[in-house]
Amino acid sequence: MSGASTQQNMIIGGAILAVFALGASFILAFTYDNTKATIAENEKLFLLNTLYQLVPASAIDNDLYTDKIKLSDNTLSYHQQAFTIYRARKNSQAVAAIFHVTTGQGYNGAIQLLVAINIDGTLGGVRVVKHRETPGLGDGIEIQRSHWITQFNGQSLFSPTEKQWRVKKDGGVFDQLTGATITPRAIVEKIKHTLVYFQQHQTQVFSLPSQTLKD
Repeated sequence: MSGASTQQNMIIGGAILAVFALGASFILAFTYDNTKATIAENEKLFLLNTLYQLVPASAIDNDLYTDKIKLSDNTLSYHQQAFTIYRARKNSQAVAAIFHVTTGQGYNGAIQLLVAINIDGTLGGVRVVKHRETPGLGDGIEIQRSHWITQFNGQSLFSPTEKQWRVKKDGGVFDQLTGATITPRAIVEKIKHTLVYFQQHQTQVFSLPSQTLKD
């Protein structure tokens, strides 16, 4: 085979590979464009379902998903990112605030939480919405896997006291998970900080217009 023929075959082969690569890229882009809306809708439905686990729909009359604000705070923000607060109201009166916050102190990194705080400062409940904790150990923070997360229901900064907001291993009142202390410790600390923030900024939380971002 001559050198010219070899070169021609290489060009043809390269062109065929380029066509296949372009086709694969097109298919991936097409698939992404046609599924991202579905993924986004599923994420929204999951979030709404979790929000209404914490604040029953019968207890409010506003649109919980759209009545929200975004704020930044040195204690609550994760990597200086804004966190979201969903406001629950009935007859225009504040009922509860649900904080979507993140702690970066989990055993395997970031853990996203929804922390519902009633207007009287008590916890309506807490849910973990995203994490990367170890299956069989740290994933006990999920409501689907254990009732560990429900121990926060009804708690506040007064009962127990702020100093008691620790896991039992650290002298506090909250259970840790069997074989896992770092993750529960991180969650307890984040919930406490969220309660403190709500106590200090309650008026602001309910008075700011929706979608406000404060630096």
